[in-house]
Amino acid sequence: MSTDGSKEKPTKQITLDLGELDENELAFLKSQTGIEDVEVLTRHVEDIARRAHKVFGYDYLTRTLFLKFRSTRLPVYKHVLELGKTRDDALFLDVGCGWIPQVGHDIRKTIADEYPIQNMVGSDLHPEFWDLGHELFKSTPETFPVPFIPGDALDDDFIPNRDPFLDMPTTSKPSRQSLASSKSLASLQGHVSVIHASALFHLFLKESQRRLARKLASLLSPVPGSVIFGVHRGLPQPGEIFNTRSEQIFCHSADSWKRLWIGGEGEVGVFPSDAVDVQAVVIQVALKETWILVWSVKRI
Repeated sequence: MSTDGSKEKPTKQITLDLGELDENELAFLKSQTGIEDVEVLTRHVEDIARRAHKVFGYDYLTRTLFLKFRSTRLPVYKHVLELGKTRDDALFLDVGCGWIPQVGHDIRKTIADEYPIQNMVGSDLHPEFWDLGHELFKSTPETFPVPFIPGDALDDDFIPNRDPFLDMPTTSKPSRQSLASSKSLASLQGHVSVIHASALFHLFLKESQRRLARKLASLLSPVPGSVIFGVHRGLPQPGEIFNTRSEQIFCHSADSWKRLWIGGEGEVGVFPSDAVDVQAVVIQVALKETWILVWSVKRI
């Protein structure tokens, strides 16, 4: 029992097999944590996974899957790294709801691949995941100074409603110092060069996904090449299903995902059709015959 008399959520016993990671993933985990012994490393990761699962019971935290690279394997990733090298102050926002980027895995890999750390920003509904990321990778806000802005991406106070920017915003790009103390993403609207949003959209039904798409679109810079990208559950034909927590969600097909962003067949898109290039493909994976949607929305 907790001090206020309520029942605490039981801690789930989690057993992970780091042998399921490929050579590069394991080497990265060792280098980031400073732990070379695989048995010691496994116990360390299992402890963090159990505590993260107690914050919110995402099924992926019970499997070694959560330590595998995601954004770095996507087709648009080379373009993302090029933006970091060639565009001054190319802000990179990693936004999600408890997926592994929010404990810092994909952000840290992207930085290791030479995306400037001073241009990185993280955001998630659960700030506890970010704190656990520091524990997982044995870092601190001083040794890993990436601003983290907690909040609900569907909350109008967190990301105000507005259309995507077709011209440059009249506001100034926020400073690193202001982002460190920010309570919302409002100051970023129209200023973000890269938005990574994996395993986020598939948490919601269709209309909430449209709201989320509009909010992320409002953050994206109108400069050609600016991009939103990610991966989440999809289907060959769009429809509603139940996830592992028995919640009803909507899964897009590649075609319905494109219509969400640029319209078609009577549907109005988030962007004008000539403002972005949308790439989307649905791929079947072995895990329980699951389909995933790999996608990018790039300003042109």
